[in-house]
Amino acid sequence: MHHRIFSSALYGILTILILVIVASLISSTLLKFTTLQESSFTWILLGFSFLAVFIGGFISGGRSGQKGWIAGGTTAILYSLVIFLVQFLGYNQGFDGEQLLIHTGYVLIAIVGGILGVNVRGESF
Repeated sequence: MHHRIFSSALYGILTILILVIVASLISSTLLKFTTLQESSFTWILLGFSFLAVFIGGFISGGRSGQKGWIAGGTTAILYSLVIFLVQFLGYNQGFDGEQLLIHTGYVLIAIVGGILGVNVRGESF
């Protein structure tokens, strides 16, 4: 069972990373070729991040088929760990209070996504 949850979490993380990369490419293109400023994207990107983590938790829960809250939570914790490692090792910065709140929100929203993913699981997973 633990193997199934971990492999499901990896699918969830992959989903999140793909969505975040696509959002980054779109926002970078918009910033480059329009008069939009980065400050106008902050809340949009934060909202999209939460949506991506929810979808990742949903995929993870659906793939696990059981205990979606654990699969979703594991997905968000592993995703937060990846973000922390990149930030710490790449930029020599830890999480501040605001980031801890955001990543706690990620865990909670991924848990909800995982629960819903198990409950609407179909043959498409």
